[in-house]
Amino acid sequence: MSETSGYMRFFPYDQPYENQREAMDRIYNTLVRGQDVLFEGACGTGKTLSSLAPALEVAREQDKTVVITTDVHQQMRQFVAEARAITAEESIRAIVFKGKSSMCHIDVGYEECQALRDNTRAVVDAERDRDQLERRQRELLAESQEGDGGAADARSAVMDELESIEERLGDLEEQNVCEYYRNNLTEDTDDFFAWLYDDVRTPEEIFERAERSEFCGYELLKEGIEGVDLVVCNYHHLLDSTIREQFFRWLGRDPEDVIAVFDEAHNVEDAAREHATRTCSERTFESALDELTDTSDPRSEDAANVLSAFHRAVVETYEASFGFGQRERIGEGWEDVPIANEDRKDDLTLEFLQRYSGRGIDADLEAAITLGQDLDEEYEEAYREGETATRTECQTLQAAAFVSAWMNEGSKEGLYPVVSVTRDAGTDEIYGRAELYTCLPRQVTGQLFEEVAATILMSATLQPFDVTEDVLGLEEAVTMAYGLQFPPENRRTYAVETPPLFSSDRDDPAVQEEVTGTIHDAVRMTPGNTLVFFPNYGEASRYAERLERRADGVTVYLDEPGTPAEEMRQEFVDDDGAVLCTSLWGTLAEGVSFDGDAARTVLVVGVPYPHLDDRAEAVQEAYDAAFEGTETGWRYAVEIPTVRKTRQALGRVIRSPEDVGVRALVDARYSRDAKSNLGKYSVNGSFPHEEREELLDIDPTKLKFAMLNFYADHDGYGGEPPSP
Repeated sequence: MSETSGYMRFFPYDQPYENQREAMDRIYNTLVRGQDVLFEGACGTGKTLSSLAPALEVAREQDKTVVITTDVHQQMRQFVAEARAITAEESIRAIVFKGKSSMCHIDVGYEECQALRDNTRAVVDAERDRDQLERRQRELLAESQEGDGGAADARSAVMDELESIEERLGDLEEQNVCEYYRNNLTEDTDDFFAWLYDDVRTPEEIFERAERSEFCGYELLKEGIEGVDLVVCNYHHLLDSTIREQFFRWLGRDPEDVIAVFDEAHNVEDAAREHATRTCSERTFESALDELTDTSDPRSEDAANVLSAFHRAVVETYEASFGFGQRERIGEGWEDVPIANEDRKDDLTLEFLQRYSGRGIDADLEAAITLGQDLDEEYEEAYREGETATRTECQTLQAAAFVSAWMNEGSKEGLYPVVSVTRDAGTDEIYGRAELYTCLPRQVTGQLFEEVAATILMSATLQPFDVTEDVLGLEEAVTMAYGLQFPPENRRTYAVETPPLFSSDRDDPAVQEEVTGTIHDAVRMTPGNTLVFFPNYGEASRYAERLERRADGVTVYLDEPGTPAEEMRQEFVDDDGAVLCTSLWGTLAEGVSFDGDAARTVLVVGVPYPHLDDRAEAVQEAYDAAFEGTETGWRYAVEIPTVRKTRQALGRVIRSPEDVGVRALVDARYSRDAKSNLGKYSVNGSFPHEEREELLDIDPTKLKFAMLNFYADHDGYGGEPPSP
């Protein structure tokens, strides 16, 4: 048990890093005041402990719970390691929580699990009642045999009740139950909880331990989570409002009793959009209409009337959008069909209104929703009673709720209506879906930040802070930023002034030749592996092919979409002097470390703006409207996220004080001179000041000499250096 007082009792190592104590002190004071924190820290800053230690101290002082959340699996493992180090010094109760789907022993859905749980508890409760009545009737029998006349009358009443319970049990035992959950309710779980809190257990460890005892580990976690000091979980436990409400209830906490810590917080914007967006597939409408055909309820006619009209409108909308040969080119991924109009309702709504006829859309939708609710209750009852092997989901309720949201909320600020199409891999059929896309994430996150006691958002790439505050709906957050703490002499960061890789210039042979030569020079001068990020997989493939023609014995690895990257990444790491080409928007740009000579040099080629489709345009327009600026949308929705991704990619190397490496941005738009030469196309000003100060502008022909000198000065070659 640590004798240290204050937040340092939760710091499990001898001494904090440089700046780490300052960060902890500022975060502690901020949390005491109930304010939010925006904390940017480069690799080596110790962001996790800088946030956790003061958060745990404030939680201990104010009787709160700390919830730390991430969307990166590798970071969750890191949180477990830090929590274990803390609890070895200062006793805390910590839980690592994952969703039911990853912890279910019998692999059933949420609704089915809920019905099984209720059935099982009903059976166990009835068995307990029966056992109590059995004991009571035996006691009364003994008393009556000893001459107590009143006992005989009482026993008769008990026997009547016992008979009723036996009949009820007979009915209940024909229903579906979960044997794992039944064991939770009937067996001794003390040993499990003693093991659980003896250390910080991962969800995988909990699953395996529960499986051996034939317990439901997920339900035991829910039961044991109340009153813990620290919870590690995924983003959706906080960003999904429905899940969040349940989650806090399991914690036994009101929102104002929770301190939330978001790791990799630059991803919160996209994650919030994903959790808020509503979709409904054409298949759901078809299933709903089949469902309505099978019911004799008089409401089914009105329900079918409105849902069939919307269904037909979805189909007609995407069919009308296809030009010559376009239908045949639809692939297995979802492709958007733009339907929004500036001066009138969207195309889908207009098509729906034209096709609908009846007593009124609102009245028909009310009939569909109430009928759907009744059908859903019937399905649940049938599953409970064992009449069906699985719990049926009510498609009518899902479809009607979506159409209601589409009509009532579709024109609200920040919502963008869209239709998408895809091809069924099994049947080769084209089908579509309607979607209300949420453009403004603060509609999700703003409410969360208001509800909880305080929030820490930490990342290596949160600046500019004013943009983060606007986008996520933060009010008066305290901001702090710490750059790389590793020796600056161990790294060089270049802005290589190759021609700007505008999309219109990417096919220019002269531009391709100069960029290929620059990459080739960097690879030759690197004593170890080189990691190269491109604006997309197409460009990665183009330059991988060009590098292979100049390979000089260097192995060229190409990361391609739709293929697992980890096996290829490991082969690359095990190689020496190889080059890996990938997309900046792929899985290797963040959350993955390339330590030592696993990747000595990292290049970002071009300014990797994402594909600017109508959805991206809608986000820009929503930001322009929300923040009343014609350039705000481009800056908030495109330029800043792109620069953050670029900074994340640069952070794949220089991961420890001993690492030596080169980071290069290959495009003239990154240089200091770009502002005067390229005007609005310059992105140099979007980098934080301290990172701009490190950027050294360099002519592409001189890069190889600069790298040769740098690595030679650090004895990187271990022998004769390569010839420039």
